[in-house]
Amino acid sequence: MGTLDMREHQMFPVLSAAHVESALRFASGPECRFAPQQTIYAIGEQGVPAWLVLDGSIEVVRRDGLNREARLTVHGPGQFSGEVNQLAGRPSIAAGRAGPDGCTAVPIDSAHLRALMVGSADVGEIVMRALILRRVGLIEEGGAGTILIGVPGSPEVVRLQGFLTRSGFPNLMLDATAEGEGRALVERIGVQPDELPLVVCPSGSLLKKPSEAQVAACLGMTPDIDPDKTYDVAIVGAGPAGLAAAVYAASEGLSVIVLDERAMGGQAGASARIENYLGFPTGISGQALTGRAFNQALKFGAEIAAPLQVKHIDCAPGGLALDLSCDRRIPARAIIVASGAQYRRPDIANLSTFEGAGISYWASPVEARLCAGEEVALVGGGNSAGQAVVFLAPQVKRLRLFVRRALEETMSRYLIDRIAALPNVDIHVGTEVVGLEGERATGLSAITVRDHANGGGESRMPVRHVFLFIGADPNTAWLNGCADTDDKGFIVTGRNALPLETSVPGVFAIGDVRAGSTKRVAAAVGEGAAVVAQIHSAFAQQVHHAHAQVEMTT
Repeated sequence: MGTLDMREHQMFPVLSAAHVESALRFASGPECRFAPQQTIYAIGEQGVPAWLVLDGSIEVVRRDGLNREARLTVHGPGQFSGEVNQLAGRPSIAAGRAGPDGCTAVPIDSAHLRALMVGSADVGEIVMRALILRRVGLIEEGGAGTILIGVPGSPEVVRLQGFLTRSGFPNLMLDATAEGEGRALVERIGVQPDELPLVVCPSGSLLKKPSEAQVAACLGMTPDIDPDKTYDVAIVGAGPAGLAAAVYAASEGLSVIVLDERAMGGQAGASARIENYLGFPTGISGQALTGRAFNQALKFGAEIAAPLQVKHIDCAPGGLALDLSCDRRIPARAIIVASGAQYRRPDIANLSTFEGAGISYWASPVEARLCAGEEVALVGGGNSAGQAVVFLAPQVKRLRLFVRRALEETMSRYLIDRIAALPNVDIHVGTEVVGLEGERATGLSAITVRDHANGGGESRMPVRHVFLFIGADPNTAWLNGCADTDDKGFIVTGRNALPLETSVPGVFAIGDVRAGSTKRVAAAVGEGAAVVAQIHSAFAQQVHHAHAQVEMTT
C-alpha cells in the first residue's frame, strides 16, 4: 500500500467551517466561478495559487511529458488544491479543471499561503502537511512530472536521476534500448545515441543530453532574482547549516536567498539514514530531513535557487555581493558561507573515467537499484560510510568494506554493532583500492586492492560498483582569497568580536566549511541558528557606526 492509500485523509483533508473561515482571511483575491470542465490551472503554469473550494469541485489530473493523463483526486467544498510548488510560486506539476457542476473557489497565492502558515498555526499545519504529502505521493507514483529516456544505469541517466530525486521532483525512466514507448519515441524523432538521454518536461519541452541547470530551467526550479534587490542575508550552500540559517533568518523577518550549485541537502541529503539526530529515535533519511528544512524555509519566505553556481564573492567594505555563473549579481548586507565540503577522491590514475559509471560518492535509492543483487565495495570508516553500509547491505549479494584502521577508531558504536550483525558484509582492515578496470562505455568491471596489513600484496576482485566515503575537502575555491583560511583550506572565524564571523566584516562561515567545526548534522544546524543572532549584532553595529558618522559630520 502506497503513501496515497495510507495517508489520503491527510493528503486531501476537508477543512471545518471554522478553518475555512480562518483560511478566507488569507485569500489573495475574490471568489471565482468556473464553468463545468473549465480549466482552472494548467501543468507548467507559473504562479498558480492554491484554490480553496467553496462550492462544486476541482478535478486534479497529472500528466507526464508524453501527454498521458490520469486523475489524481477531486477536491470538494472545504478542500484546497496545490502541492509544494505553490509555496514558492513555481510552475504547477498538476492541472485542475472545474467538475461537472462547475466550481466556486477562492485563490490563495504563494505569499498569502506562506502568511497562512504563520498566521493561522492550526490551519497552516494541516495545509503544510497536505502539500508535502502530495509531492511525496507524486514521487511515489512515478507517473507525473519529468520523463527520462535513455540507457538505464548509464552515467548521464544516473546523474539526472540523482539530481531530480534529490531535488524532490517526480520522474519516470524509459529504456531507449528495449521494446516500448521509450525506444519508439527515440526512433520517431530520429535521436542519435550521442544525444541521449532525452528529458521530456511536463510542459512537453524536449531536451537532449541536458545539464542539471537546463533541466532546472525547464522545470522552473530556479526563481527569478530581482536584479535591483539587496538581500539582508545571502547564503551559499543549501545543506543543513545553510537551510537552518535560512529558516531562522527568514522567520525573524530578514530577506533571505539561498544558493547551491547542485541541489538541496548537501552531503547530509545523500545520507541513507541518520540515526543519531536529536528527536528522531527511529532515524530519518538525509533527503527527508533536509526536504523538511527546505519546505520550512519556503514557509517563512526564503528564496532558494538551485542549481545556481556562485563564481565569486565581492567582499569590498560596505558592498558585499555574490557574482553568479549566469552573469547575475546579488548584493547583500551579510553573506553566510555554508558551502560545506567536496568529496575527497583517492589517488587512482583512471578514477574520473568511472565516476558515474561504477564509482559513487553517495548511496541513494538510485544507486541501490543499480547494484541490487550484486557484489559491491565500499571504502571508508566514518559514520557516513557506516550509514551507507547499513543501507546497501540488505539490497546487495555481498558488500566488501575497505578501511585503513579498525572501525572502533573512527565510527560510532551503534553503527559498528549494526554492521557486525549483517551476514553479507566483509571488513578488510588495512586494505585500499589501488586500481580500476573497465571501459567508460560499459562501466567498471574489476578493482585491484592492496593489503597493507599482510605485507602489501595485491589482488583483483570482480566488482562493478564502488562507493567512496573517505572524507571531504572544504569547498572554498570560489572565495578567491576573500576570507582567511587555515592550511587545509577551511575558513577561520572568530578573530573579530563575533565567533562565526570571518576576517571580513559581514561575511560569516558555518558548518563543515568552517575551521574547527564539529562535523555533525546537529552541529551544523546549531551554527545555522547561532549565526543569525550574530548577524543581528553585526547589523546593530552597522547602525551604531552610521549614527556615529552622522554625528561627527554635524
